[in-house]
Amino acid sequence: MIAFTLTVLAGFFAIMNPFANTPIFISLTEGFDKAEKKRIAAKSTITAFFIILVFALFGKLIFHLFGLTLPAFRITGGILIFLVGYELLCGKHSQTKMPAEEELDEEGHLGLALTPLAMPILAGPGTIVTAANFVSEGSLIQDIITLSIFAFMCFCTYVMFVSGEKVVRYLGKNAITMIGRFMGLILATLGVHMLSVGIYGSVIEGMHYIAEHP
Repeated sequence: MIAFTLTVLAGFFAIMNPFANTPIFISLTEGFDKAEKKRIAAKSTITAFFIILVFALFGKLIFHLFGLTLPAFRITGGILIFLVGYELLCGKHSQTKMPAEEELDEEGHLGLALTPLAMPILAGPGTIVTAANFVSEGSLIQDIITLSIFAFMCFCTYVMFVSGEKVVRYLGKNAITMIGRFMGLILATLGVHMLSVGIYGSVIEGMHYIAEHP
């Protein structure tokens, strides 16, 4: 259980990366007063939590409705998370998290909390895939741990957002860049792990199918 908790914490921390997202929040809310920044930070993190909560609760139902298998989902998710991690490792802004430039220009004030902050920066495809992977086969206790850790990460992200300018000044841009590269390495490793587990599961399912349908 301790190993599972640490894995979930590392996975969510890497995919959300409050340190790397804080400069994005600062740039999007430039010119806003402190009270408005706090409202945007609170709305974005709360919305991101409920997005993941809904997907965690109804993820298995979605699998059943669309005829998806867990190994196939893990293979797809592993590839996606690996690509996100690889882009971060190379110092690029991931296209699965960063919106197009014109989308930033059209959003204003509290609308920023929904798009692009809550979705896709905080609760983007990579975060959804990571959460679904952790709750797909876990026990009730593991599901509670997963959601609790994600709530904790949302709180940490809120704290980083409201005190972002101080953090950036204290750590410096070079430290932020190094943290981003390290998180990219963790994400890429997590993606490879999910991919290998998915391939193994697909092989096992294939062998069972062949055995049952000679």
